[in-house]
This record gives sequence, C-alpha cells and structure tokens, in this order.
Amino acid sequence: MPVIPRPGKIIAIHLNYVSRADQRGRRPAAPSYFFKPSSSVGVSGGTVERPAGTELLAFEGEIALVIGAPARRVGIADAWSHVASVTAANDLGLYDLRANDKGSNVRSKGGDGYTPLGPGLIDASHVDPAALRVRAWVNGELRQDDSTSGLLFPLPRLIADLSQHFTLETGDVILTGTPAGSSVIVPGDVVEIEVDAPDAEGAPTSGRLATTVTQGDVPFDAALGSLPAVDDLQRSEAWGSREAAGLPPAPAASPASAASPASASPRTGDSLGTGRSGENPPVSGESPVPAGARMLSPELRAKLEAAPTASLSSQLRKRGLRSCFIDGVHANLPGSRIVGPARTLRFIPAREDLFAAHGGGYNAQKRTFDAVAEGEVVVIEARGDCGAGTLGDILALRAKTRGAAGVVTDGAVRDFAAVAEMGLPVFSKGPHPSVLGRLHVPWESDVTIACGGAAVQPGDIIVGDGDGVLVIPPGIAEEVADAALAQEEEDAWVAEQVADGNALEGLFPMNAEWRAAYDARERS
Repeated sequence: MPVIPRPGKIIAIHLNYVSRADQRGRRPAAPSYFFKPSSSVGVSGGTVERPAGTELLAFEGEIALVIGAPARRVGIADAWSHVASVTAANDLGLYDLRANDKGSNVRSKGGDGYTPLGPGLIDASHVDPAALRVRAWVNGELRQDDSTSGLLFPLPRLIADLSQHFTLETGDVILTGTPAGSSVIVPGDVVEIEVDAPDAEGAPTSGRLATTVTQGDVPFDAALGSLPAVDDLQRSEAWGSREAAGLPPAPAASPASAASPASASPRTGDSLGTGRSGENPPVSGESPVPAGARMLSPELRAKLEAAPTASLSSQLRKRGLRSCFIDGVHANLPGSRIVGPARTLRFIPAREDLFAAHGGGYNAQKRTFDAVAEGEVVVIEARGDCGAGTLGDILALRAKTRGAAGVVTDGAVRDFAAVAEMGLPVFSKGPHPSVLGRLHVPWESDVTIACGGAAVQPGDIIVGDGDGVLVIPPGIAEEVADAALAQEEEDAWVAEQVADGNALEGLFPMNAEWRAAYDARERS
C-alpha cells in the first residue's frame, strides 16, 4: 500500500529550484501549479509503464509534503505547522503528450503510477523546511542532488499561497518541484528517490523510493483524442539539454531578435507545463529577455563609450526624445562611465504583509542580480526614496562577478565605500545604512520601470558619465551614437576656433560662413 493511500488532492508546482530554472532559462516571479489525479499515486518497489508509441518518459525527484491539519488562509509563519509529514516523490511525466493539454498536464503527468510516494514518512515537526535534501539515482548513478536552500519559493510560502485559494485538507499532497538533473528513462531503468534532513537530529530519511520502468503494448486510439507527438524542443527539454538528447547545437539568435524584448517567449511553467501549442501566458515580473540575449555589438559599445552623455542628450532631443534623462543620480566612482543594456528591477513601498510574502527568500532583487548578464546594467526603481539601501556589497559583488557594466538606482546604496572599493560603477542618490525592508518591497524584475523620472524598459541602452545617466531606445542607438560623435568632432573644431580668439557670434552655432569653413576643413 502507498504511504498515502488516496490523497484528496495532489498539487504540484511547475518550477521551484534555482538549478532547474537556470537550466530552463526562465525564472517565474510567482509560483504556478497543476493538479495530479489521486489515481497516479504509486508505491516504492512498483513499476511505471511507458506507453506504446512514446519515447520521452522523464523522472523528477521531488520532496512531497503531506498535510496534517486543514489550512485555509494561513500565513507563512504558521504554514509549516499544517504539514504532518515529508516524503519522497517521483513526479513522472510523458513529454510526448506535453503539448496536448496546454499546460494543465492532465495526460502528460496524470498516468497511473506517475506519482510514486514513500517509502517512509519524516515527521515535519522535527525538521527545518529550509534544510531538506532530495536526491535521485538512475540505475545506481546519482542524477539529482539539491536542497530546499536552493528553492525559488520556500515551502511555507507554497502552503500559505495555496491556502488563500482553497482549503488544504488532511492527507493532501504538495509536490514542491524538481532540481536540475531530471532526464529521460527507458524500459528496464530503475529510478530511486530519497528525501532526508541530514542536519537534523538523527538525520531522518524517507528511504529510497524505487520505481522500475516497463514497456506498454497498448497504443493510444487516434479516434478518441490527440496522439503523442515529439519534436526537437520536447526532446531537448525532456533529456535536459540538446546535447544529452543527441541534437546539434541550437542556431544562434539573429542580432534583430537578440535586441528585441518582444521576440522572446518567457513562461512560468516547468518543462511539462509548457509547449508550442500549450504555453502559458507571460507573467508580469518574469524576464522577457533571457540573460545574455541583450547584447551590444562591440562596435556600437565602443561608439557609446566614446560619446559623452551631453552630446547623446542633444541628439535625442533633436529626435523628439526629451524625457530620457535619469535625474538626481551620481557616480560612486568619480570619472566612471557605464554603457550597457538595461536589466530592470522594481521596488514598491514597504508594507509588512507584502514584504513577508515577497521580501524574503529568493526574491526579485536576488533573482535580478543572479540573472544580470555580462555588459548589462541593473536599473532599479526606488521611487526616488533614498531612506534605505537598494543594494549592498554582497549584491554588488554578485553583479561584478557576473560582469555587469554597473548599477543605476534612484534610491540609496548600503556599504557605499565597500561597493566603491570593489570598482563596480554605481549611479545612485548616495549612501544609506538601512536595509531595503525599511522602505521597499522587491516586487518584480525585467518590466518597464520609472527610474529618476525616466521610463526604462528591459533592453534599453543605458549610458552614464559625470554629467548623468541617459536612456536610449535600442532601435536608434547606433544612429544617435554616430550623430553624437560627429557632433563631438564639430564641437572640438569650434573649440579650436574659440581658443584662437574668434568670437562666439556666428561660430556657436555655426552660421553659413563658418559652416563652409568647417566643411572645407573636412574636405582638405
């Protein structure tokens, strides 16, 4: 008999481990879920069938929570007290049916035996929900090894979140996500999953949950519903990578698609929760452009690094763009300059309940600094409020380590001297010792924000120097840079004439006579 004979509900989260999110190239701003039927529960030592005509059955080692006391609208602080037990789970799925149900996973995850649990139960009251470990082996080879310290959304948050929508009843099971390492299994493979608390007294463990894959011989009936279908996308995600699936590397993105945030397709679901005909809509806060996709060509970067913001601002104004200046920010390093595409982060005003739900754990602030790509600029909306820090030395070090070009915030910076000492250019309103929770809740990333009175979209080009910081729409960046450099050359010539004793009248700006002299100089 299974350890939980017949759960009333089995609720699974699509994506919850940093390692898995990085493997998938997307990080959701909030948890999303799907249901599995109670008939999918299996036992340790049992079998699971790969249906006839399919190829992509995948295992997912997970930590399962068993509800012990009904939970309805419980807070995060009280949520864990509603969990009776922790055990191992294998959230099996069939990628061949991934696209058929548009993210619901009814068929791809709902097969008989697709949720084996056990073999033992760990008393939840004796373990720290932030210190649980899950491991998976295939034919004795370790494939997954991660802990709840690497979750996007802590376990108590999942319980509190779900309980605000419906009652979690005694015996319900919550599957809390799988780390990187999930892959395809074939008939004859034996998968083992173990959950334990290695740092708790007695190091309690679920024991190893063993499942053997068998081959089915009854095909699906085309007259009744859609048939299994696979393509290279399904194969690469089922196996974990194109290389593991035996596929050639994906073609490089074109410069046009790499520069356009609208060209990407971020999703909140895990690999079986999405598909070409089964994708979920984008959720606000999730990155519309994957890390590394927003890139400046070396040639354009060099032009923008050579062009002063004063000249760039003039050229933007000539093109009708008068609201592209981020007001009130100054560089922590005199003489520093930043150039790069924007990766945005938005803070909202502090409110205790919202900070409890969004301020802790792997919040939007940490996700942003973990995702910033080489050459990008983190731009933070802090509503111009400099009464608390928007980043400190640890986050600055993370940005520098990842190769960020710098940070711009219309708020304050903690550990100001330490940040300056590490050499990361930061444009801010100055220092403040308080942590962000005093004033801010890290709310969402890679969305359009307002920073210092300027609208900033992900992928906008940020240029900063001693005169301030500008936001340049990427579509006109090359044109503006070329015009600004031409203006610099012209201004340098005018300065020579002034130094020679010529009056400003007619020279600055140039009248027809001086213009002719300048043009003749260029021809000569």
